[in-house]
Amino acid sequence: MTTLQTRPCPVSAVGAETIRISGQVQGVGFRPMVWKLATQFGLKGDVCNTANGVDIRLWGRDIDAFLEALPEALSPLAKIDNLSRAPLDGMPPEDFQINPTVGGDMQVAITPDAASCAECNAESIDAFQRRYRYPFTNCTNCGPRFSIINSAPYDRAKTSMRAFEMCTDCRLEYENPSDRRMHAQPIACHVCGPKAWIEKLGEGVVNCEAFSMMDDVDAVGGMLMMGHIVAIKGIGGVHLACDATKPESVERLRAQKGRKDKAFALMAKNVDVIRHYCDVSEAEEALLTSIEAPIVLLKAKPNSLPDVVAPGLGYLGFMLPYTPLHHLMFRRMKRPIIMTSGNRSGAPQCLTNDAVRSSLSDIADFACLHDRDIVNRVDDSVANIVDGKVRLLRRARGYAPRAIALPDGFTGDLNVLALGGDYKNTFCMIKEHEAILSQHLGDLEYPSTRDEADRNLKLYQKLFEHTPKAIAVDAHPGFASTQLGQAIAGDGNLPLVPVQHHHAHLASCMAENNWPLNGDRVLGVALDGTGWGPDGTVWGGEFLACDYRSYERLGKFKPVSLPGGEQAVRQPWRNAYAHISAEMGWPEFTMNFADLDIFQYLNDAPRETLDAMILNQTHSPLASSCGRLFDAAAAVSGVLRETQTYEGQAAMLFEAALNHEALKEPDTLNYPFSIPLSKDSDTPYVEPLGMWRAMLGDMTVGTDIGVISARFHKGLAAVIVRMVEKLSGPTHEFQTIALSGGCFQNKVLFELVHTALKAKGYNVLSHKKVPANDGGLSLGQAVIAAASFQDEAEKGETLCA
Repeated sequence: MTTLQTRPCPVSAVGAETIRISGQVQGVGFRPMVWKLATQFGLKGDVCNTANGVDIRLWGRDIDAFLEALPEALSPLAKIDNLSRAPLDGMPPEDFQINPTVGGDMQVAITPDAASCAECNAESIDAFQRRYRYPFTNCTNCGPRFSIINSAPYDRAKTSMRAFEMCTDCRLEYENPSDRRMHAQPIACHVCGPKAWIEKLGEGVVNCEAFSMMDDVDAVGGMLMMGHIVAIKGIGGVHLACDATKPESVERLRAQKGRKDKAFALMAKNVDVIRHYCDVSEAEEALLTSIEAPIVLLKAKPNSLPDVVAPGLGYLGFMLPYTPLHHLMFRRMKRPIIMTSGNRSGAPQCLTNDAVRSSLSDIADFACLHDRDIVNRVDDSVANIVDGKVRLLRRARGYAPRAIALPDGFTGDLNVLALGGDYKNTFCMIKEHEAILSQHLGDLEYPSTRDEADRNLKLYQKLFEHTPKAIAVDAHPGFASTQLGQAIAGDGNLPLVPVQHHHAHLASCMAENNWPLNGDRVLGVALDGTGWGPDGTVWGGEFLACDYRSYERLGKFKPVSLPGGEQAVRQPWRNAYAHISAEMGWPEFTMNFADLDIFQYLNDAPRETLDAMILNQTHSPLASSCGRLFDAAAAVSGVLRETQTYEGQAAMLFEAALNHEALKEPDTLNYPFSIPLSKDSDTPYVEPLGMWRAMLGDMTVGTDIGVISARFHKGLAAVIVRMVEKLSGPTHEFQTIALSGGCFQNKVLFELVHTALKAKGYNVLSHKKVPANDGGLSLGQAVIAAASFQDEAEKGETLCA
């Protein structure tokens, strides 16, 4: 239920008022709902969309009753952020009317795409309905929104549905205030709307009757069950699909797509099918069946699907069908299917039919295409349930571009553009006290992704009529996102605000938790792989005292060389060698652990070259990185040594190997970390020497890898909590702790740290709406720049470029 905060209006019992509403109120059936409610209360007047939201003019006795009933009457997609009331002069119309849209400076929310509703799904399988087996059935409560919009306000003429003229029957529904399709901009049917069809990719022709006696969409199910790979054009892009129970089909898809090991996303007909393969809690079922319909990470049952689906991992990412096309495709299928992005690994997801034909013809056998253009590419969102809360790991379809309200204290004209980082890139625009965070765009190391990010940025600036007054970027000078920001700032003579990577992580966490601008400093724990440090080293295991305006580094993980730089990020064994050399040294390692296979593996490495690189700091920067510590642990324990084929692979496999029963062991068996002081700065740091001795000792006596992983995770969580206590002091100088960075997407580590801190009385801020990984960086950059911008404006100064 939405609670309305209204401004009182001094009117008589028989009054006239203008009601102005902002929020997610366009493209969600809001005006028809207002018409029904006003008619119910006998009110006269009108309602129209504006660039700011919706304006309602009311005449009558029961205006207060109307407003009291409004929250309960909202459609599933509607959300009211602000409501104001003002007296109104003039004569009322004869009844209540829905008026055309009024233009102006764009300040209205744009609605994310929504999974198809139960009513539309029922219609599409009912042979007595005119939309029987129509794959594009939708209404004001569901269907495409953001993915089809070109400009705002949201009207059919400003979407890709402008190419389809409504038939008489659809027009009658569209104009009938009592119909749930009143002003449903994507409204369509077999007669007038988009069409779907099957094509053979590559050489040859398709005979759909060999796969279905029904229609082309049903034939997709037949193709998948027969082992084919099919490219399927959906709402926000194209997917590549195959039968997930057929290892040979999945292996062929991996080979042809160029995705060696990274887990594939899955789609199943319903939750009952998913339960054959995964444990599904009540909260996870609610998330799967939500309007957002993200991919949900679920604990896999033993031997449930071929290991090639998610090699070495204990979780599977499932989603449910979220369009009528998907539901119709699954009518005869009881098996789950792979549903991965339609692209070669590293490239953006295909959007157009021509792109499918040119880019996917040597990957997929067939394509299910349609003629409704996708304006905005939107990947599937990814989420899980941790500590009973929904936590986004990738924010895209269903969530973007929903705005995030700025915390208390941010005021004034704060038009800021923040460009995020180079990995899991997003950008963020601040306008009118809101942060508009883009969907996940991908990794900018690929030129095609950079082009796609630039296209999306231009589109957002057009949609939201956003003109930045300051540009925020990551402090890393080599990032493509930083260089883009420098170019934008230079071209527009705008201030440029470089933001330290981990400060941005923590500010993002603070902002989504509505930590006020002038609130006390928090103690932030930012754990990830790598981020540019102002001292010339690589940061990644940081304890920062911070607010939005500044930060102070109070503690860190022990800085250890990255021999080979980027090569060390890809090859875990290099981190293992560097850690063992830095902590115990090669002589102790040789004397005590020469019988272990990790000794022989590292002894065969080019040690003299590595030692010289580390000594001379040649392509071997020091890194206080938690992510690289995980890589080293995975390599030493034998989980993954040679090469990671995707980001975080070693750490994810190490977590997946964990024996959860071993988490119940006495804490005395945790691997020990210490907290000495740095000789050069008296800064406390996390020293892993004791951990390495204990881990290698366990390996010597043949301890199971699941127990080793559990003891590592428990020991690491314990030292993080001890560091927080040490930095807080006996008086708990810091009452609030913020947790951010990609390492906190490790479910076990997060739960151990979060639970322990809460038990010790700390107020713990963590990510839910925004990813803890680099997908949330741009939000943090934006609020940090906005705080600086606001301070300068209040002083009557100009932010320095």
